[in-house]
Amino acid sequence: MTVEIVILAMIAAFLGLRLYSVLGRRAEHEEEAVPGRVEGRRGTAGAPRVQAPAKSEDGTGPANARQREMPAVSPAVERGLREIAAADRRFDPFAFIDGSRSAYRMILEAFWQGDKEELRHLCDPAVSDGFAAAIDARHEAGETLDNRLIRIEDSTITAAGLEGNRARITVRFRSDIAAVTRNAEGAVVAGSLDDAIEAVDIWTFSRDVSSPDPDWLLDETDEG
Repeated sequence: MTVEIVILAMIAAFLGLRLYSVLGRRAEHEEEAVPGRVEGRRGTAGAPRVQAPAKSEDGTGPANARQREMPAVSPAVERGLREIAAADRRFDPFAFIDGSRSAYRMILEAFWQGDKEELRHLCDPAVSDGFAAAIDARHEAGETLDNRLIRIEDSTITAAGLEGNRARITVRFRSDIAAVTRNAEGAVVAGSLDDAIEAVDIWTFSRDVSSPDPDWLLDETDEG
């Protein structure tokens, strides 16, 4: 009997220690501060990665209500984006990136389809004229393009800044394109729609920040 009592006591003590261990750890975790969207890892107040000071309504100073988050970019690009944001209260870098991706698709498709009018709306005169000359040369050769933009893998701002009142932002696009060239009879003379190729394009968009026109135009193209 005594042995059974001792064994039961030992079991009870073991279970008690296990219960204390579990509850004690849970209590310790419940007392720890859980980092949230505002509180930092070390309990300090957090903030967006970069905030760009914008001008107040009278244009004389910063307006905290209009501070906006910037994308993760190099310090030089960050400074350029902040300069643009300070000069143009409507500038939103994230909206710009989304818009540049749309413009990239629209410009490529307009060029492939030979739509000079659309290109004039999306590009500055020099770039538009360059596209138009390439379209004319293609037509003279009796060739057409049957290209398709499969996807834009990545778009990254690589340069940004102000030149007087003109803001210029360079974006590096990495995309997959299925490219086919057909002759006058419609036969494929180059490329394949079954095999997409990776394309890297470096495009620069510009806008006069003093103008009420919010549109950015493509003003320079290059290949990566």
